[in-house]
Amino acid sequence: MNHIDFRKFILFLVVGCIVISTVISVVVVKALTGQSITGLLSANGQSAILAQTQNGPLGTREAESTQRPEEPAVAAVERANPAVVSIVATKDVPVIEQYNVNPFGNDPFLRQFFGEDFLVPQFRQRGTQTQEVSSGSGFVVSPDGIILTNKHVVADTAAQYTAVFNDGSKVPLKILARDPRQDFAIVKAEKSNLPFLILGRSSDIKIGQSVIAIGNALGEFRNTVSVGVISGLHRDIVASGAPTGPEELQELIQTDAAINPGNSGGPLLNLVGEVVGINTAMAQGAQSIGFAIPIDTIKRSLRDVEQHGRIMYPLLGVRYIMLTPAIAADKKLAIQEGALVEGSGNEPAVMPGSPAEKAGVKAGDVVVSFAGEKPTIDTPLASIIQKHSVGEEVTFSVWRNGAEIQMQAVLDELK
Repeated sequence: MNHIDFRKFILFLVVGCIVISTVISVVVVKALTGQSITGLLSANGQSAILAQTQNGPLGTREAESTQRPEEPAVAAVERANPAVVSIVATKDVPVIEQYNVNPFGNDPFLRQFFGEDFLVPQFRQRGTQTQEVSSGSGFVVSPDGIILTNKHVVADTAAQYTAVFNDGSKVPLKILARDPRQDFAIVKAEKSNLPFLILGRSSDIKIGQSVIAIGNALGEFRNTVSVGVISGLHRDIVASGAPTGPEELQELIQTDAAINPGNSGGPLLNLVGEVVGINTAMAQGAQSIGFAIPIDTIKRSLRDVEQHGRIMYPLLGVRYIMLTPAIAADKKLAIQEGALVEGSGNEPAVMPGSPAEKAGVKAGDVVVSFAGEKPTIDTPLASIIQKHSVGEEVTFSVWRNGAEIQMQAVLDELK
């Protein structure tokens, strides 16, 4: 074989290898995809497999976007935002002016000794001016302008309050009721046909469930959104920072959705966009621990304000401790769940003249059912009672001497 023939042989060998490789690739691709070779190229010559990888298994970016997990939260926020407001408090505050005086008056000796420039600053009031003194959040719950917020957001009785809506419009607010026991208030904007939020059921929420908080963060960033989960239920805290001083708050929802100063009074939403709580407090010195008032405890107050013009708390008239297995064993009880009717110090177990006394409740009874619900350590008797209204007749059961006794009472108003 001469030199020229050798080069032809090498060229033939290379071409053959290329052809064989191509055939093998086509066979492999066809076997894996079930497509013909003409179907492996798009109209512009791009590999259809590459296009499929870029666009997702459904073949289009639009189809992929419909499956993104954040879409329910986005839709809920879009529906809720127009009904969330910033609440701004303004007040006439004194204008203080500083001026300087010579403390020695017209005494020539002292003025000469200390000099004419020896002056002492003094202060005096020069009238008043209206200033913004605080801000918080709220949300509309009816088209005629009923708004829920925190009590501490509208606690100053000398201030005037304004709702700033998502479109920038401002409407004066009238305070309808400040709750005497819980940190919430009901106010009204004189405006009609407003977008409003639907109240959900906080009794249905579960730990780990996704939630959304919306509010006027830091009093500056209106309708700020944060997303998290329910991280705890039935929390009791002592909240500081309110104008009236520290306040004990009970049966709160704990969430890791960021709640910042100014978020107070804003809604805590589920992924359907329903309100399950009112954001009310955050834990200082901790990362992402916030608290909200369950919305179920507020529904009755809305009805009270509508019907009676004030918030009314129902009263059964018993003092109790919630049973646990340890407490039941210590007191030698055969029952381990319920509300044990028991006095405290000089306070009687059953209040004289109360609905409980009229129904026949005695110290040592264990309330095991109230209006069809069982009191437990996670659902105390008080929280069940608060779901009912003043004047409502309720049926409940107590355990006494090994037997269950059914009773009826008409709830009174807590004064």
